[in-house]
Amino acid sequence: MNRHELRESIFKIVFQIPFYGAENMQEQTEVDIESLKLLAEEPLSEEDKIKLSEKNEQYIKDKVQGIVSHIKELDEKITEAAKNWELERLGKAELAILRLASYEIIYDEDIPRAVAINEAVELAKEYIDEKAGAFINGVLAGVE
Repeated sequence: MNRHELRESIFKIVFQIPFYGAENMQEQTEVDIESLKLLAEEPLSEEDKIKLSEKNEQYIKDKVQGIVSHIKELDEKITEAAKNWELERLGKAELAILRLASYEIIYDEDIPRAVAINEAVELAKEYIDEKAGAFINGVLAGVE
């Protein structure tokens, strides 16, 4: 898996937090990783196969755990940056993307700020719509 695919998998797991609760995300992460492993084993074309190495699996787990363990701080930073927007008004996909990118901006020294923002904008365009990318970009510009 490349970094974008890893980030997309993490986004899909983080998206589930409002549904399962942060306290259940370790178990849900395991379920989702098992699904990714099964997908990799199915007879798919080479371009559709997802390779989930142990390193990538650990990367996903660590990133989700980091987001979950800092969720309160991340939500505060997002609220500060999203002037006049309360978290409850944000769509679940927007919130998941903002949490992931904010975590990368604040806590992940291996990810340059511009990369985190660009990837978040791309996820927003792919999973929401073109306009969402501009909103995500604007909010993340204010996250410190």
